[in-house]
Amino acid sequence: MARPQSDPMLTARFTAPAVPKTLVHRPELLSRLTAGVRGPLTLINGPAGSGKTVLTAHWAAGGRAPRPPLWLTVEPDDAPGVFWAYVMEALHRGGVELPAAVGRPTRAEGVTQSFLVRLAAALADSAQPAVLVLDQFDTARPPAMTEGLDFVLRHAAGGLRVVLTSRTDSLLPLHRYRAAGEIAEIRQADLRFTDADAEALLAEHRLDLSQAGIRLLMERTEGWAAGVRLCALAMQRSPDPEAFVRQFAADRTTIADYLLKEVLDAQPPATRDLLLRVSITDRVHPDLADALTGRDDAALTLARLARDNAFLEQVDASAWYRLHPLFAEVLRAHLRQRHPGLEQQLHGRAARWLAGTGRLDEAVVQAAAAGDWSFAAGRLVDDLAIGRLFTGLRAERLNRAFAPLPADAAGAEPALVGAALRLVVQDLPGYRDAVRRADTHLGPGSGAAARFSRALLGTLAGRATGDLAATERAAADAERLLGELPVPLVAAHPEIRALLLAALGAVRLGAGRLDSARAALAAAADACAEPAAEPVGDPGTRYPLCDALGSLALAELMRGRLRRAAEHARAALAVAEQSALPPERRSGTGHLVRAGVAVEHDDLPAARIHLDLATTAAAAGLRPDSTAAVQAAVIGARIAAAGGDGEAALAVLARLRSTGAAEPLSAWAADALAVAGSAAHLACGDAVAALRVLDAAPSARPEHVLARARALLAVGRAGAAARELAGLPAGDGVAPPVRVAAYLLGAEIAAADGHAVEARRKLAEAVDLARPEGLRRPFAESGPWVRRHLREGSRPAPGRVRPADPATGPGTPSPVVEALSARETEVLRQAARMLSTEEIAAELYVSANTVKTHLKSIYRKLCVTRRSDAVHRAQDLGLL
Repeated sequence: MARPQSDPMLTARFTAPAVPKTLVHRPELLSRLTAGVRGPLTLINGPAGSGKTVLTAHWAAGGRAPRPPLWLTVEPDDAPGVFWAYVMEALHRGGVELPAAVGRPTRAEGVTQSFLVRLAAALADSAQPAVLVLDQFDTARPPAMTEGLDFVLRHAAGGLRVVLTSRTDSLLPLHRYRAAGEIAEIRQADLRFTDADAEALLAEHRLDLSQAGIRLLMERTEGWAAGVRLCALAMQRSPDPEAFVRQFAADRTTIADYLLKEVLDAQPPATRDLLLRVSITDRVHPDLADALTGRDDAALTLARLARDNAFLEQVDASAWYRLHPLFAEVLRAHLRQRHPGLEQQLHGRAARWLAGTGRLDEAVVQAAAAGDWSFAAGRLVDDLAIGRLFTGLRAERLNRAFAPLPADAAGAEPALVGAALRLVVQDLPGYRDAVRRADTHLGPGSGAAARFSRALLGTLAGRATGDLAATERAAADAERLLGELPVPLVAAHPEIRALLLAALGAVRLGAGRLDSARAALAAAADACAEPAAEPVGDPGTRYPLCDALGSLALAELMRGRLRRAAEHARAALAVAEQSALPPERRSGTGHLVRAGVAVEHDDLPAARIHLDLATTAAAAGLRPDSTAAVQAAVIGARIAAAGGDGEAALAVLARLRSTGAAEPLSAWAADALAVAGSAAHLACGDAVAALRVLDAAPSARPEHVLARARALLAVGRAGAAARELAGLPAGDGVAPPVRVAAYLLGAEIAAADGHAVEARRKLAEAVDLARPEGLRRPFAESGPWVRRHLREGSRPAPGRVRPADPATGPGTPSPVVEALSARETEVLRQAARMLSTEEIAAELYVSANTVKTHLKSIYRKLCVTRRSDAVHRAQDLGLL
């Protein structure tokens, strides 16, 4: 790809914006920026209008960096190859000499790994580091861009320093940079104006406001830089700025009067009409404004209003504009008063214009505001977008827009959307009523999109009820109907296949069909990873990806594949964090699985922490599937029993039964609870009750067979216990934790019968089988005789068996919740020397408060609550 130097529009992307004349000098933030570029990454994160770009441009113009910083404004449409071509051009324009062997991107779609390697190596060899500002980095969509940037940044050996301005957290692995102490962050809280900043800005506008007036202004704007600037502009037109601030803080109506008289009435009649009409949209394009006004002068009018700071601003240097929210609200109220009934008509016009330009979500919202339910629901269904009610960053907005949908709205599409709305909030009776109304309109002659939407809802409803047969029928219908729909339309909505497969896999998982569940869930995750799975502006596959990975982790945990389970759980949690999923769309399954893995590793402190996190997430977000709820109860009971409190274990199981769903439990779930109840009774010393619980619900599951053998042995029926164990299937059909426990129980029986050779053989097999997955809990549950017999044999004591980690292989220490930074490790070393907080601070030349902060982070990462426990755990893990 050639250097993009011929297009004059590109020059602006390599140039920092001009610093505004009414500039607020913020020396502390400028100093932090200068200090930040001594390391590889600086992140300036805050909402629109918070002053990110202005601050960075001011810093760049001040000569505070090691060398003049390079500037690149990132655009939403940049493909990875285009992005790297721009980076290379920025380096070239900034005088960074790179060997010709580095080359340049040749394809817009992406770059090769060898190119990134050559670039990182060349930067590492540079005599002086290059400082690159990537402005508006939140518009970077393809993950390949952030992954490539992370690779170059980590391997440039200090030859590249990057400053990112972004409205959202970058997809870069920020936690890794934080752990290594290699990131400087300036956040929204840092960017907020202080009283002194507001006073300086007002002085730039030649406004003299009292301290009380400034405090009122800051209370109302909460330090939002653009809000303070807008108020300053308004006060310039007021004869009494002090009075304006008092009214602004106390009386919204007075503010409305001021805006109408001083801003709206100051405009020509045609401009006033345009402002009133465009106020019904969140943002406006000149062509949309023309459609709303019936004229063709919107482009010039909007540009002038933005240039005049008339409470309208251009959106990210695009063709779109937005009104200040306060001004827009006043205009809408005035529109209703001056032109009754016009607002609804304007929403209808906006809906059709937006639909014609492919902006489906905005079109649907506008049609709903117009009360045109047939059009709104029809577009959602016909465009296969009904899944967006369940997933995506705009799901909440769409659900809110359709909230007034009448239950008796005519037609199949409104009924289908109404059914979806009820399913979103898990109102199953309301869903059934709505879907019955939809079925009266649907038939073989109905469109494939409507029939597919019905099948999709049936699949999701089957998941909510745990009905495997109904779910599989509906999923099969949905898959068949997808084949009748246009391929490009299906490809544009990867979230629908992901939702289908995730639901199907979850229901199979609840039925105990682990292998087929795993296949469906893996396919759901793969559907989210397809190139089309990142629609611009709304990564709608992030929720089903997080959901599928969590369920996949749960399936692997139930299969006893602990390393895979932990890997998928960490991936699910990472997707939720990187995608900034709201709490109500997050699942606690990732933490639940990590709790289950920690139990098998006999790491009970970590298990308790992750179970608490899973419980908190379930309370704040989605109601967990019955499978996850059952597993949470089982894990909680095991933790309690491991602590010697069998009564608490029984109470955990009883709570689940008392709060369970109306739908009956699956055979797998009922048996899992019976097995957990049996173990709890054994922890209470009541072997008869342990056996009675199992005999009341017979099952051929290996877990049930093992539990029954354990209970039989506890009541003194060793022969019957041995016969039970003999009935266990051989090979990989039994999960490793069950096989290990069965070997240990068999060894105990053999040892009691005097068959020492057989006991040693079974113990050896148990240790060998436990080692790859790091299983320790079965040995702890088998009692002290295991350690005694292992010490007598040639095998290492099971207490020395350590969990395996996918990154390091078997036999390595269990990973901590998050890696310790270099400074945290040093603090921990000093703590191991029994130094006080103040002594550690003196030793490391930091404050005592800083030491306390590091210790809190260490406790969190090591899943402990005390300093001594942190030292012991670090020693066990080989960190000290």
